[in-house]
Amino acid sequence: MGVEKLVVIGQGYVGLPLAIRAVEAGLDVVGLDVDTDRVKRLTAGEPYVADIPADRLGRALASGRYHPSAEYADAKDFDTCVITVPTPLRDGTPDLSFVKQAGTEIGPHLRPGCTVILESTTYPGTTEELLRPLLESASGLRSPGDFHLGYSPERIDPGNQTWQLTNTPKVVSGVDDASLARIDAFYRQLVERTVPVGSTRVAELTKLIENTFRQVNIALVNELAMLSHQLDIDVWQAIDAAATKPFGFMPFRPGPGVGGHCLPIDPCYLSWQVKRRLGRQFRFIELASDVNHEMPEHVAQRVMAGLNRSGRSVNGSRLLLLGLAYKRNTGDMRDSPAVDVARRLREFGAEVRAVEPYAEAHHLPAGVQMVDLTEREVGAADGVVVVTDHDVFDYDLVARHARYVFDSRNRCAGPTVERL
Repeated sequence: MGVEKLVVIGQGYVGLPLAIRAVEAGLDVVGLDVDTDRVKRLTAGEPYVADIPADRLGRALASGRYHPSAEYADAKDFDTCVITVPTPLRDGTPDLSFVKQAGTEIGPHLRPGCTVILESTTYPGTTEELLRPLLESASGLRSPGDFHLGYSPERIDPGNQTWQLTNTPKVVSGVDDASLARIDAFYRQLVERTVPVGSTRVAELTKLIENTFRQVNIALVNELAMLSHQLDIDVWQAIDAAATKPFGFMPFRPGPGVGGHCLPIDPCYLSWQVKRRLGRQFRFIELASDVNHEMPEHVAQRVMAGLNRSGRSVNGSRLLLLGLAYKRNTGDMRDSPAVDVARRLREFGAEVRAVEPYAEAHHLPAGVQMVDLTEREVGAADGVVVVTDHDVFDYDLVARHARYVFDSRNRCAGPTVERL
């Protein structure tokens, strides 16, 4: 038997790490992506995902077993295909057009005994109710029976140096026992531990539970932060004190909102499915979404109030924002609340400058001047707003030289600093 051929559809934050790990495990991998510019960059050894440095991509290319491509014809004769395409929301409704396209395009290349796995986050039922009919129609094959099919939720956390693809337990499922066995065996080549579950719907719900848990608890502390400010209570100190309890508590901390693909979007898939199938509202999710969606406006209002207290108007002021990515130590700009903060401050009439050392220039918002974090920039600003707390920032410099600091991440200390 020859080397196993894997096709990974989507070469973004999920698909690229999976593809490179599979090459390292000895598989022959075609990394498919409809973005031709992305494919050209990968072919040239230029990564755009922080978790895959250039030397690691270079080794995969040099092995001769990693083949970036925009052509589905290169998927011919595959053994396993993993679909890792985006699943955004459009006006509150799940947009599965990328999943549909992937299923339609890969379908003609199915052959008896092959395996197809969906990793994209979605509502329970997608694998069997949407993807399976597409694959069967395009291939003339049936699952279960002719090919294996299953779902395994991605658990990629960009920038996390502790928990990565290999050591994060991988939930796996299949439409029947044979599919589950095949999918479990596939992932055991790549990760330290798999967690088999009884159906694709259970696996699909697992991902939504994980992110709904985070969404709801972040909303809880965000609302606590807003109320504690009005009650003149230090919410940060209270959370740290609560975290000393060794059981029954997990600390979450406030911030300017939530971003990325997971938290603003994934719980809404579950809420949408509950409303569609049961005719009921998932009140926790909808309330949490409302609270977290309010946070960029709350931050902008607090900055305006802070400037007013010092006799300065936000209209015409020069503000320096630290961080525009949605999470620390990455350049990921997807649905970043920092961008909303910048937009609101500009709408208030402020001149907004920003320091963002990780994000690529073409992902940065229009109308915001990018600068370096220097004593001169800090001193020239009417206010500094800590939005994304990258570790590379010199927070002591900010505290020493800023006239006013609004810190939404609890990284600065000093007489000019106001915290969320």
